[in-house]
Amino acid sequence: MGKKRKVPGVNATSSADIAFMLLLFFLLTTSMDTDQGLARRLPPPPDKETLEKPLDIKKRNMLRLLVNLDGQILCGEDFIDIAQLKDKAKDFIANLEDKEHLPEKAEEDVPFFGRVKTSKPHVISLQNDRGTSYQKYIEVQNELAAAYRELRDDLSKTKFNGKAFSELNEDQQKAVQMIYPQKISEAEPKNYGGKK
Repeated sequence: MGKKRKVPGVNATSSADIAFMLLLFFLLTTSMDTDQGLARRLPPPPDKETLEKPLDIKKRNMLRLLVNLDGQILCGEDFIDIAQLKDKAKDFIANLEDKEHLPEKAEEDVPFFGRVKTSKPHVISLQNDRGTSYQKYIEVQNELAAAYRELRDDLSKTKFNGKAFSELNEDQQKAVQMIYPQKISEAEPKNYGGKK
């Protein structure tokens, strides 16, 4: 009876592998909240010549947007609602009736279209208050992107037998982008305050 039973040892060499596999499983199967952001292709840095020349933009070619810390949007001289921004931007960019207070048109040779008037001279100048919420900033950017997207889609469908801009090949997309180039200039945020 004096004989003690030996407890067999546990092989712990594979426990690290099992822990790694469990960690990997949970990382791959767990969905995480992703931050909102903007997909933007940054322009190339300006060359010395461009930096030395003052930028001369005619008043009619620039749409000024100011977003204050209360999230109010000043479009030109008027406060507008976010729901109005896309249509205001589309009217400004397209200037279909060639109105004098909207951007002038530039004649260019565009592949697939021939010699046409483009909205190349226009610029949308966006400036935010330092206190503007990131959510409002994203909303404004989304509305501006939607304005360009809708103009390009309408033109694509008219020219290319009902095809949306995203369905066009690369050369066709470049041609449509020549007619409606995306030109949004963002200035450094300043302290404007809210509307009084």
